Amino acid sequence: MRNGMRRKWIWIVPLGILALIGFAALGGYVVMQLWNWLVPAVFGWHVITFWQALALLVLCRVLFGGRGMRGFSKRKGCGRGGMNRRFAQWEKLTPEEREKLRQGMRGRCGWGPDTAGEGSPQA
Repeated sequence: MRNGMRRKWIWIVPLGILALIGFAALGGYVVMQLWNWLVPAVFGWHVITFWQALALLVLCRVLFGGRGMRGFSKRKGCGRGGMNRRFAQWEKLTPEEREKLRQGMRGRCGWGPDTAGEGSPQA
């Protein structure tokens, strides 16, 4: 069984690397073509090379791509996704359960009067 798994990995890893390189090359080519088709005609800027397009793609990933974070906070359960899940059954909660949920969100995500600054209307 071990020998079969090694043979499998011998093919999977190089194919994965080639796929990643191919995906990056395709992305750079698409960015270059779109830039050279649209930007010089609209703004009068210069055309770019493939390597400049690839660098632009990487720069956009760094500036706007993030690392797959959900919502506004890195903490689990905070942000839009966590709130939507928590408040989906809000109508079914009793007033005591609602207050308990509010306290939990304040402690977990840093919301509410307990964490508001002096200039905040909640303070």
